[in-house]
Amino acid sequence: MPYNSLDELPDSVRDNLPKHAQEIYMKAFNNAWDQYGDPEERRGDASREETAHKVAWAAVKKVYKKDEESGEWKKK
Repeated sequence: MPYNSLDELPDSVRDNLPKHAQEIYMKAFNNAWDQYGDPEERRGDASREETAHKVAWAAVKKVYKKDEESGEWKKK
């Protein structure tokens, strides 16, 4: 279920990440969704959706870091 717009992202993403980070998340999720369609491409018994979410969060964390005190995501 690739995302067509930022409005379709899960609440946990939209409510916590800045717009640019949401764009990174959406692009990474959609790419991973395409890339990991075959179960043999995934680790363990992870679902396609679970794998795509993990990849998307990893992509966000390459550029953003969650501030320990404020809880806000800030660019590295």
